[in-house]
Amino acid sequence: MLARSKLALDLSIRSQSSLRISYHARLLSGFCSGVDDGVDGGLPGNGGSDSGNEWEKLLKPFDIDSLRNSIHKITPFQLCKLLELPLDVSTSMELFSWTGSQNGYRHSFDVYQVLIRKLGANGEFKTIDKLLMQMKEEGSGFRESLFISIMRDYEKAGLPGQTTRLMLEMKDVFSCEPTFKSYNVVLEILVASDCHKVAANVFYDMLSRKIPPTLFTFGVVMKAFCAVNEIDSALSLLRDMTKHGCVPNSMIYQTLIHSLSKCNRVNEALQLLEEMFLMGCVPDAETFNDVIYCLCKFDRINEAAKMVNRMLIKGFAPDDITYGYLMNGLCKIGRVDAAKDLFSRVQKPNVVIFNTLIHGLVTHGRLDEAKAVLAEMVSSRIVPDVCTYNSVIHGYWKKGLVGLALEVVRDMREKGCKPNLFSYTILIDGFCKLGEIDEAYNVVNDMSADGLKLNTTGYNCLISALCKEHRIPEAVDMFREMPRKGCKPDVYTFNSMISGLCEVDNIEHALWLHRDMISEGVVANTVTYNTLIKAFLDRGEIKEARKLVNEMVFQGSSLDEITYNGLIKGLCRAGEVDKARSLFENMLRDGLVPSVISCNILVNGLCRNGMVEEAVEFQREMVHRGSTPDIVTFNSLINGLCRAGRIEDGVAMFKKLQAEGISPDTVTYNTLLSWLCKGGFVDDACFLLDEGVEDGFVPNVRTWSILLRSLVPQGSLDRQRFYEAVL
Repeated sequence: MLARSKLALDLSIRSQSSLRISYHARLLSGFCSGVDDGVDGGLPGNGGSDSGNEWEKLLKPFDIDSLRNSIHKITPFQLCKLLELPLDVSTSMELFSWTGSQNGYRHSFDVYQVLIRKLGANGEFKTIDKLLMQMKEEGSGFRESLFISIMRDYEKAGLPGQTTRLMLEMKDVFSCEPTFKSYNVVLEILVASDCHKVAANVFYDMLSRKIPPTLFTFGVVMKAFCAVNEIDSALSLLRDMTKHGCVPNSMIYQTLIHSLSKCNRVNEALQLLEEMFLMGCVPDAETFNDVIYCLCKFDRINEAAKMVNRMLIKGFAPDDITYGYLMNGLCKIGRVDAAKDLFSRVQKPNVVIFNTLIHGLVTHGRLDEAKAVLAEMVSSRIVPDVCTYNSVIHGYWKKGLVGLALEVVRDMREKGCKPNLFSYTILIDGFCKLGEIDEAYNVVNDMSADGLKLNTTGYNCLISALCKEHRIPEAVDMFREMPRKGCKPDVYTFNSMISGLCEVDNIEHALWLHRDMISEGVVANTVTYNTLIKAFLDRGEIKEARKLVNEMVFQGSSLDEITYNGLIKGLCRAGEVDKARSLFENMLRDGLVPSVISCNILVNGLCRNGMVEEAVEFQREMVHRGSTPDIVTFNSLINGLCRAGRIEDGVAMFKKLQAEGISPDTVTYNTLLSWLCKGGFVDDACFLLDEGVEDGFVPNVRTWSILLRSLVPQGSLDRQRFYEAVL
């Protein structure tokens, strides 16, 4: 700015310092007369000896009074030059107002543009609106570039919505017709500010005004659609581009392929990639990676490998991301050796590549090879991270070597790698599965020392283990602790608690917990209902079990084979075999394919209720349905036939199972031996035993007990002493 108020422009009246005199001489001769003599006059910033700070001293609030007394008249060109100086906003506005008051003076468009740009840079948008209205009143013409400049200022100020308002006012208020340039700027600003829905509306407004969109327009709008997962709308635009004389470029195809891959629409992504090649557009490495990753996600590994080869043919070098995706995909489908081969082709594998291979090897039980890769990783001076160690910890956990997993945690801590929540949770789960709950508690203490808290998964591991050990009070305490620690119990937590309570025959509390589960907003699943149904059936309370079945269906949980098996078994035990068989038929109608376990439950139920003929017939139906009877099936039939006095048929069934290649077990021999001895066929029983021993059968205590009862008359000898002597 110019000097303060005591600095006069009339050099003949007041004497000033040489610096200020030279400055104003330069100002008046250059700006007011429009003459440039090429002399610096020692002005600061123009190569003179004065420092840059002199500008700050000179450019203080402008001495308007002195300027008014000047004999010179300022033109719009000169005012533009003055406004381009680093004057503050208030001084610039005062200068603008005074200059406009000169007789015969009128501000030009350039003056307005320079001032509006300065105001925009300072966020003075209300003042800009007033200036625009002043321009309209003065009849100054408007140019699109002025509005675009203001739009950019709105963008910098974080006011993207104001750009749409301004564009609408361009025509309606200021009679300046916006072209594709204005629309493109507004669309770009809106998309960059995540106003994707608004961007779409602006685009449709552009089309309704018959303004032809450009290639840039389509690219930005497609990006907006993809950002809100409206990919079909983006694809529709792709097909409409030719109607507007536009041809899609690489960037547009890349945007669409990325979004399709992200939404798992891999086939469409592949089609678009082929179209991209046909259109002469070249994809980048990231586009290839998007498709490769999506193919691997759906285990289409061979296609992904071909895509890598195609990538090489096109002159792109696969990067670590490409190899990582493909290696992970190979490991997922069990082709770990192929992943190892691919790993050997990576020139400088990073930690992610190493981790991918180690995780794949561990997942498929190849822990020793994983440890060898870890050693190679260390020798390559790649520092293992927490993911690396977690994979190894998980490998030991899978083999039940939780102690060694604990050593890995201690080792990683010594090497400066802090275990995370997952590291500790693996250890807790491992110790809990081994029943070493106290060791799991020690891990929880170590975890707390590292500033970590149990999450829901960790609590579930401990609660489940406590319930299995029938340490119900401790499980209840831990269950109540969860909300206080910020952890919400999930369906697995409730199921563990309900199962534990049912195991100790505390069904009433299990039911209360089931009701709490619903009030807490946790949806009971099939496991929940099956646990409660089984508990009631074990008590023989079939009516209560049926009530739960009805509730289960009402709540939308489908009955599975476990539900049906429990109900069929309970009904058979209660002698309601016809209802059990009807339930079995319902199971078939529900589309469930009964396993041999389901069939065996019904066969055993029929036999125990004296319906042995129906059991034999059902066994034939089993075979017709494609279910192969096992040794349990034949044991039930043999016992049922013998119980019905049909010992010969029982022996025939024994021979049938041998003919079908099924080896009799201890239950088979003991069942048949018992019934033969009861029927007085002791010699046949002894002969059967001899044959069995020759075939590899090893008699147990029950076997000898059966024979002793038949061979040694009661009272003729101390059976216990005889038994001990035989052994």
